[in-house]
Amino acid sequence: MKELKQYLKGYRRECLLGPLFKLLEAGFELFVPLVVAKMIDSGIGGPDRSLVAKYCLLLIALGFAGFCAAIIAQYFAAKASTGFTAKVRSALFSHLNYLDAAQCDRLGVSKMTTLMTSDTAQVQTGLNLTLRLLLRSPFVVFGAVVMAFTVDAAAARIFAIVVPILFAVVFAIMLVGIRCFSEVQGRLGAVLSAVRESLTGVRVIRAFCAEDRETEKFERRNAALLQKQLFAGRISSLLSPLTYVLINLAVAVLIWQGALRVQSGALSVGAVIALYNYMSQILIELVKMANLVINITKSVACANRIGAVLRQEAPELAENEAQEHKVPLRLSEGAPAVSFSDVSLQYHSGADPALEHIDFSVPAGQTVGIIGPTGCGKTSLISLIPHFYQATNGQVCLFGQPVDTITTASLRREIGLVPQKAQLFSGTIAENLRFGNPNATEEELWQAARDAQCDGVIAEKGGLTAPVEQNGRNFSGGQKQRLSIARALVRRPKILILDDSASALDFQTEAALRRAIAHLTWHPTVFIISQRAASIRHAEQILVLQDGALVGTGTHETLYNTCTEYREICDSQEKEAAN
Repeated sequence: MKELKQYLKGYRRECLLGPLFKLLEAGFELFVPLVVAKMIDSGIGGPDRSLVAKYCLLLIALGFAGFCAAIIAQYFAAKASTGFTAKVRSALFSHLNYLDAAQCDRLGVSKMTTLMTSDTAQVQTGLNLTLRLLLRSPFVVFGAVVMAFTVDAAAARIFAIVVPILFAVVFAIMLVGIRCFSEVQGRLGAVLSAVRESLTGVRVIRAFCAEDRETEKFERRNAALLQKQLFAGRISSLLSPLTYVLINLAVAVLIWQGALRVQSGALSVGAVIALYNYMSQILIELVKMANLVINITKSVACANRIGAVLRQEAPELAENEAQEHKVPLRLSEGAPAVSFSDVSLQYHSGADPALEHIDFSVPAGQTVGIIGPTGCGKTSLISLIPHFYQATNGQVCLFGQPVDTITTASLRREIGLVPQKAQLFSGTIAENLRFGNPNATEEELWQAARDAQCDGVIAEKGGLTAPVEQNGRNFSGGQKQRLSIARALVRRPKILILDDSASALDFQTEAALRRAIAHLTWHPTVFIISQRAASIRHAEQILVLQDGALVGTGTHETLYNTCTEYREICDSQEKEAAN
């Protein structure tokens, strides 16, 4: 919770005035039973019936004043809660963007989506209700008790006994409910994860006739969520009946005692009605408080989930804050473009190493191929170059400088990365290509498109201003890959990384792409990850990975003769091609 408090700083005035106007409304409400009592005793039961009209006007005035105070309180509460939530959502989104890949993997897309949507919405609702009712309801309850003592101290002892018992019940259930609703939000994240997985993989599910299996998996998670929701609901549902039972028992005792005292002449009829009204006010406010407790419980659980993510250290944010200790990347002539010195990588404590004791050096302008079986660490290796991860041991250097001493902006400005999964963003083709260089001219965009073999695709779609739908769903897999390559080429990087980014291309298009990259005018250092040996056999240096270890380095001919793993890959693919 404390991580979120800072975002209320700009709304201190609203957080003060909202509750104050609610208390003012409650104050007007507390005078209503006294006015009614006077109307009954002095007007209806007295000789001057004209007092009834005067007291009615006074009731109308109190009601109108309370209404105005409530509207003003609602305005301030809404302003504070919506503004606060907007700040929290922005901070959370920014923080998630600065988490490293391993942290994002552990959180999962579904949980991050839940945090950004339902959790923040629940926090907003909870804050709004808190500002309006958290002080008002206790104020009315205690105010009603005090006013009851001013009416008749003997009868008001019933209030003094019942109210503490009611508060004990409310807070006991609240403490249990916080934990329950926190678990409910966790189960909700699991359900959303199942939904997302099924919807994104719907074609695979249908191709393998796995609809029933996926439905059963979803139903299991949904049933687990239902059971936790039912348990939390049972706990929270105890609030209303328990408060009603206690209040109604108190009302019954109050009326019985009041009737006896009226009969003896110690108490007036109006006073009994006033005491009853005060008891009714307590009942109404405690019902409101019960609902408030439920909402606050949910909101606290959601706020704790958001706070837990905000407490996670964002490595890239920490790097940005420590830029004064770093220096810009210097493109030193003669120094290797990239060098790994005894580099090992472990994503988190206790995990198996993704890379172990990697050593190699790449001169500037050289093309490097990286090959190996699935899961051998190819993507992990190239992810260390833009410093997406911090090497556990050893040192990664660019142009002779350790990557952890280079400012992030200058480092990544010289790197063009095409990820394994092509990702386009909603907008236009030009907007997507300018991710690489916001100031690129139209001619530069077309040149990058020609080099990436996607100029024909752009022309077919209607030019650079053609729309791109969310996640590029109006483009095929191969088209998205080529547009992603063009996006990287637009920035004219000194280091170009292609992470299996031609897997959806036919051999002819891939060959044309390789030729175009080989003749780029600024001669970048190129890393090509591929599952096809044919795609990297012409590289000046090939790295062969096996279980996170570098088992071979050299040209195609050298490796084929000296590296068993590489030869097996080449032979198996040649046999498949022959068949």
